[in-house]
Amino acid sequence: HVQLVESGGGSVQAGGSLRLSCVASGDTYRRFCMGWFRQISGEEREEVATIDTAGGTYYDDSVKGRFRIFKDGAENTVYLQMNGLKPEDTAMYRCAADTLGGSYNAWGQGTQVTVS
Repeated sequence: HVQLVESGGGSVQAGGSLRLSCVASGDTYRRFCMGWFRQISGEEREEVATIDTAGGTYYDDSVKGRFRIFKDGAENTVYLQMNGLKPEDTAMYRCAADTLGGSYNAWGQGTQVTVS
């Protein structure tokens, strides 16, 4: 059983930066694929970036070159560094873990990012 808690969201002007953090507890997160997703109310959830157990990463085309996902093993934390933020990045960002293999089944509560 894995618990995920996000932090780091907030309001920022276009062009600014934010770093989101997701702290995992309850089991070692290093065995799992981890990901960041975002959702605007009334729209479908979007996969933003993921990192697998070998450190391989995936980014949605809309964030390539601006966002970076990485882990800090000592703190059981996965980060999303967001640079060059745009108003269209405004959304609720949620961290997720694939603990069973094949789908993201553990989710955090989310942290709001607003870009104006």
